[in-house]
Amino acid sequence: MTLADQPVGRRERNKQQKLDRIVAAASELFATHGVDDVTTQQIAEKADIGAGTLFLYAKTKGELLLLVQNTHYAAALDRGREAATSIDDVREAVMAIVRPVVECNRTQIDNGRFYLREMAFGDPQEPRHQEALEIAAATEAAIGEVFARDGREDAATRAHITTAVMFLALADSGNVDRSVDAIVESIRAQVTVLLPH
Repeated sequence: MTLADQPVGRRERNKQQKLDRIVAAASELFATHGVDDVTTQQIAEKADIGAGTLFLYAKTKGELLLLVQNTHYAAALDRGREAATSIDDVREAVMAIVRPVVECNRTQIDNGRFYLREMAFGDPQEPRHQEALEIAAATEAAIGEVFARDGREDAATRAHITTAVMFLALADSGNVDRSVDAIVESIRAQVTVLLPH
């Protein structure tokens, strides 16, 4: 029996259960009230744990938001990758990856913008922050794979530009009141100008 095949012990199960309760509580409270209007004490109470225990899993509210949002962003990226596989047009396939990420970010606009700030300026040594950066890198890589379909040598550069345009559009305070469709079309227009066929 390998280490991976061994049953998980009670202590590890308890830790996972607490983490699951924390994620569920933070997810619900952040979605309902926004990250700025939720306290760590409220999250601890809703998760039925002590505040000290909460800080063993995430030291700041920003880390809690990363914990919650990383799951959502990874799922959005998976949906985009899947959608892109059935689209032949390269630019449309790229936009198929972009759209679910934009939708995820816009589910709760303040949380989406806070998440991007944490990702860009948070502690790079913190594991949740590292995971957010890995998701951003995976998004860029997925877009690069689509651009590479045309055999372009500059696929990685095109992906980097497209990802930067997307994240800047999502962080832009001027876009707070814009719809998902409007932001996606703005990204499409910018990418078309920068990266014509």
